Amino acid sequence: MKPTLLLACLAALMPPLPAIAQTAPTAAPESNSPAHQRAEQVAPLLAGDIAYADFFAPDFQAAVPEPQFDQLRNSLIATYGKPVAVQMIEPRSDNTVTAILRFERADAMIIVQADPAPPHAVTGLRITGVTPHMASADAALDAIDALPGSTGYLFARLGANGPDVIRANNADAALGVGSSFKLLILAELVRATNAGERSWDDIVTLDGSELPGGKWAQSPAGTQVSVAELARGMISVSDNSATDILLHYLGRERVEAMMEVVGWRHADANRPLLATLELFKLKGVDDGALGDRWVAGDSDARRALLAGPVAQAPISTIAPDLFADGKPVRIDTIEYFASPADLMRTMNWLRIHSADNAAAREILSINPGVFAGAAAQWDYIGYKGGSEPGVMNMTLLLQAKNGDWYAFSASWNDTDAAIDEMGFAGLVSRFVELAPDSEF
Repeated sequence: MKPTLLLACLAALMPPLPAIAQTAPTAAPESNSPAHQRAEQVAPLLAGDIAYADFFAPDFQAAVPEPQFDQLRNSLIATYGKPVAVQMIEPRSDNTVTAILRFERADAMIIVQADPAPPHAVTGLRITGVTPHMASADAALDAIDALPGSTGYLFARLGANGPDVIRANNADAALGVGSSFKLLILAELVRATNAGERSWDDIVTLDGSELPGGKWAQSPAGTQVSVAELARGMISVSDNSATDILLHYLGRERVEAMMEVVGWRHADANRPLLATLELFKLKGVDDGALGDRWVAGDSDARRALLAGPVAQAPISTIAPDLFADGKPVRIDTIEYFASPADLMRTMNWLRIHSADNAAAREILSINPGVFAGAAAQWDYIGYKGGSEPGVMNMTLLLQAKNGDWYAFSASWNDTDAAIDEMGFAGLVSRFVELAPDSEF
């Protein structure tokens, strides 16, 4: 839900782009575009060989002042070693490229956007993820084990006789998973479309109710949108407005019922199932006073709280700086809770029940969640992840080149401090990249 400071700052002036992990980058194409040339300069920029003022456009400099950029650069180098070179530059538009930036101890995926007019200053720079140089899939999992706070993961082969666990640690522990709970909404959509109760082409008419951030947050009453478009936004970019629209459209109780259907053994910890706006209100209204009532109440009291004070509290009452300091906010009591095993079973259910539901397979695979090099090792990747300060989960459905199916889910929680989301995504990507050739 919240990017790291580095991602937020370096992405400040860059418009949304398609998930770059969807397409495996090829060898650097012949190109004289300004963005290509500027991308080649990112390594010397970070090494201090190119002046900040000569590289970035004035608007970028205003949003990310040089002292702040220097702090971020120094943090990258301290964590991943010196920048070595930029490799595999791939054009995305006339003014934008993606590339791999190699450090001494990791590879980072970057997006660079340049002004088409001379001197072609950089208007956007985004680091979308970092893959540490791990020697093996086991080493990547060992690194997850060593993270502070609480971690859990499970890697399993999915067969006709059920999952066969290959490697796991704390696989049954209920951890905060953030937006990964949205797989439950997708599962209810799969169930309903398979049963003929719903269609992906069904139209939802918005009633003008307040919505959390996302594409439809400011849409007026009467706006019409298809179920399929909402589902794509919810899964591919974790759109919170799409999520809440679908949860209310399908019915909270129906989505809650899917927890037992797909195999969530920690279902009681998620009743009643919160809409994303409700979660933000519980954490951020009146210094968390609504959250205090939530934690103290039983299921009936919680439902009454959602129907009354939570529904009546306008968005404007949520503290605007709720996550500004990057510190975890009540992630052990007000969250979406699932174990890696719960999420593995969810992906297995989706695999089985989407076999004849092409739209569901397509929606789940729009954003594979891992770097292009990792995604290229598999024939199919379905993905959903979630995060907020102190919480991150990544859950994947994987089909190998030989047709075999696997699932991998990994979570990291730290109640005391923000977590390194880029580093965690890098470890998961590295595991996914190396797992097909590993002997466990």
